[in-house]
Amino acid sequence: MDETRVRELLRRLQAGAISEDGAVETLTRSSVGDFATLDTQRAIRTGIPEVVFGAGKTPEQVRAILLRLQERGQDGLVTRLSAEAAAQIGFGTYHAVARVLENRAQPWTDRGRGEIAVICAGTSDLPVAEEAAVVAEAFGNRVRRITDVGVAGLHRILRHEQALRSCRVLVVVAGMEGALPGVVAGLTDRPVIAVPTSVGYGASFGGIAALLSMLNSCAAGISVVNIDNGFGAAYQATLINRLP
Repeated sequence: MDETRVRELLRRLQAGAISEDGAVETLTRSSVGDFATLDTQRAIRTGIPEVVFGAGKTPEQVRAILLRLQERGQDGLVTRLSAEAAAQIGFGTYHAVARVLENRAQPWTDRGRGEIAVICAGTSDLPVAEEAAVVAEAFGNRVRRITDVGVAGLHRILRHEQALRSCRVLVVVAGMEGALPGVVAGLTDRPVIAVPTSVGYGASFGGIAALLSMLNSCAAGISVVNIDNGFGAAYQATLINRLP
């Protein structure tokens, strides 16, 4: 529940359209069975509502959580959800590459100051890049996708130099040696959020090589999230894109 919904609830209470007990119930009811307690005030505190991590939850649990959010007039977003689980849930929009299920209760509004670019080094990195892009869009950002521009063919990213300078925040997703964020940061004055992926051969150590490369980049102005954490990158990019 965000500030707009709270104000609407208070207006209904003042007009007598809802009882005092009903208002209290709406504001405080957060338990879902015996397996989840929703943080329904998070959007008021942080500007971004709670997001559900789907891995490890049953489809029945995810469905119950989404229905409770829907009752509260709150958008539901589930990350790392399999296609099979999404099919069993049976509603919402499933983004297969991103493995994200979106159940929108409110109309989409542009809440950012500009555009976020999600830049993907290779096609194998697309699931993480798409998680970042889909989540950023769900949070109310305009997103530009730039794909398959890794450093093996440096000319490919140079074609997009104008876009790198026009977007407000750049999320750069790369596996293998993780060199792309440093290249991008050397081409633009925009903040760069680097996302290492677990893509690569044995010595990439499941993304640790890319993570260390990004942390050790000689290009200044790069922040780094955890391996495969497209969601975290989208969250950080959203906060930056909302700044005055």
